[in-house]
Amino acid sequence: MKLTIHNRPTVVITPERLQTISIFSKLEPEQLAPLIPYASTKQYLQGEIIMHEGDRLPPRLFALLQGVIQIKKTASTGKETILRTLEAGEPFAAPSAFGDGISPATVVAQEDCVILMIERSALMDAIRQTPELAFQIMAVLTERMQHLHTVVHGLVSERAIVRLAQFIQAVATHQGTEMTEKGLFLRSRLPYYQIARSIGITYEECVRLFKQLKPIVCYRRGGKILLQDLEKLELIAQGEYSIL
Repeated sequence: MKLTIHNRPTVVITPERLQTISIFSKLEPEQLAPLIPYASTKQYLQGEIIMHEGDRLPPRLFALLQGVIQIKKTASTGKETILRTLEAGEPFAAPSAFGDGISPATVVAQEDCVILMIERSALMDAIRQTPELAFQIMAVLTERMQHLHTVVHGLVSERAIVRLAQFIQAVATHQGTEMTEKGLFLRSRLPYYQIARSIGITYEECVRLFKQLKPIVCYRRGGKILLQDLEKLELIAQGEYSIL
């Protein structure tokens, strides 16, 4: 069941707000203005399911205006893997606008978020009027395909400790780090279960791997991750350093 946030101010959509979405970032406000009448928003609470894998989606572009979402895939065995975590400014569920209209994965609000939706017919008109928009969309979708290939290849061929090191590096790059008096920490707090699902291992194996990573990386209570040796972490991510 999908529940929206009630009694909250309506998010006003302006050309400037649309420019915060990656595929629109290089367009001028006057080029985006025609999309405003065909745009709407919906708000979700942390933990709510935005769409299920296999859902029939309306013909719209979906993009994250505020918050963070997780893209999850469930295997036939029931095992769930987090394919990607997206922050504000990113489109998602591409088949709704450019494909068969079937959600390829489950999308969950990792924190309270605002979803932007634009009718496909209006988006197609915008592409015809502004051909460079098509190139931006292609660039985003190509990057997504490359990322998905990397995730699948890693799940099949890379050792779990390598995938874990690569995941930690990716979070550090995309979500940042912060220096405290106790050392350099990932800005995001990551519970074991989230990390395990992101790299295709069990909760128990994730705990074991972090024990092996000491003192290169240290997991603290509450999902705080301390980065103690970035050079060795890089070597592990490249498969060139063994901790055994």
